[in-house]
Amino acid sequence: MSTSPRRKATHLLSASELRGLAQLATQGTLGVTDIVEGMHQAVWSRLGMQGRREEEKARSAGLTGLVYRSIRGGTRLLGQGVDQLLAAWPADASQPASEPSPQRLALLAALNGVMGDHLAESGNPLALPMTVLNPDAASAAPTGHLLLLIHGLCMNDLQWRSENKAGHAHDHGEILARALGASRLYLRYNSGRHISENGRDLAQLLQQTLDTWPVPVKRITIVGHSMGGLVARSAIQLAQADRLGWPKRLHSLVFLGSPHQGAPLERAGHWVDLLLGSNRHSAPLARLGQLRSAGITDLRHGLVQDADWQGRDRFAPGHVPHQPLPLPAGIACYTLAGTTAAKRSPMADRLLGDGLVPLRSALGEHEDPALRLDFAPEARNIQYRCGHLQLLSSPAVSQQLLAWLAPSPAKAE
Repeated sequence: MSTSPRRKATHLLSASELRGLAQLATQGTLGVTDIVEGMHQAVWSRLGMQGRREEEKARSAGLTGLVYRSIRGGTRLLGQGVDQLLAAWPADASQPASEPSPQRLALLAALNGVMGDHLAESGNPLALPMTVLNPDAASAAPTGHLLLLIHGLCMNDLQWRSENKAGHAHDHGEILARALGASRLYLRYNSGRHISENGRDLAQLLQQTLDTWPVPVKRITIVGHSMGGLVARSAIQLAQADRLGWPKRLHSLVFLGSPHQGAPLERAGHWVDLLLGSNRHSAPLARLGQLRSAGITDLRHGLVQDADWQGRDRFAPGHVPHQPLPLPAGIACYTLAGTTAAKRSPMADRLLGDGLVPLRSALGEHEDPALRLDFAPEARNIQYRCGHLQLLSSPAVSQQLLAWLAPSPAKAE
């Protein structure tokens, strides 16, 4: 975890990233071998060629077991050889550390979103560390008001700057920072880890940022898009539990399309797991669906606390009970939801949303009053004909953010 300005971008892969790709290739080959062997065993047993006991011994005895052991052994030896070769690759110390290009960073961010928990747990160099980036460090004096923007799943900090429908560059952070007289900061993180794990790291990183900021920090504003809003909620709860100082300076918290009550697309992936696992022959293929990250499965029900997932099989069927986490007291909380519909209706609210997050989920609504998030009526806003990613580039969204956060009326570009 660190605070860093943006540096010169590069398209080239570093030696450590090549090592990471080699490790993934090795692990992927081993995983596919397990799946193929599992299907082989299922078909073999179905034909009556083996009893159940022999089937269980297929890996350790017989010609079939020898073949699969040989594949695994050869793959591991090759992977170790490539890893050692790349580890010894000389690094050019004369070259300064550089930023990946937007295209390369987008690829790394997507990979982290899909399997970032595995990358982190295996020590893979492709795992993105949590970092606070200050794009204005060299061009603007620091202020006592910090504006932190947190991206969503499979995304990165550069994607806050995007093109709107008119083809013009648009960045909510730049517009808000100018209107608020704030220093804008962007969080980059591995969105494949559990939301509460990222929340814990963010709680500590924000405290470190305040402790080392050149001027006293009097006010903090956080804007979180999608999963970023859930990470912020988790970080506030953990920081308050650890009696950290920064939540006392947090004045405003804004959610843009955050799935407070979960996202149905992950639930669809969960049903695919169940369908594949229900058939003996397709059961090995269920492992493919279970490659998706802890961050993705947390989105199924909007899990933001450790107790919601610890000690549980995240791929198990059935309802996942989780502890209520109300909006933080003493902080102005706002939620903005998008919908591709032209107007509200029971059918549109239930089926459409912004294409990824249902409208009711983004508004914090729930049948159980204990799980409902009580946003004030004036702190809720719906953007019509607006998709999930369009929330990042919509001038109308900027106007609403300014109406909530700016001390005086201001107009977004």
